[in-house]
Amino acid sequence: MTPETVITIGQQAMQVAALLAAPLLLSSLVIGLAIGVFQAATQINEMTLSFIPKLIVIMVVLMMFGNWMLATMMNFMRTLYESIPFLIG
Repeated sequence: MTPETVITIGQQAMQVAALLAAPLLLSSLVIGLAIGVFQAATQINEMTLSFIPKLIVIMVVLMMFGNWMLATMMNFMRTLYESIPFLIG
């Protein structure tokens, strides 16, 4: 296994990880920003006010995109396992 192969596998793994994390992080960012604006406008400084909606939104996003995320992860792992004989020798 050459260093270029290791770097390529690492890059692919990081791309898949970013692709899988993007829906959760973006939805959490949007709801956090909306709650932050609401808190600034009303001057309510309660920590649970931002935590509970983020938790609910993340659960909804996981229900919506969970199948796709699992299929993407399984496809990457299957491709990685199938390439082991070519990587070894």
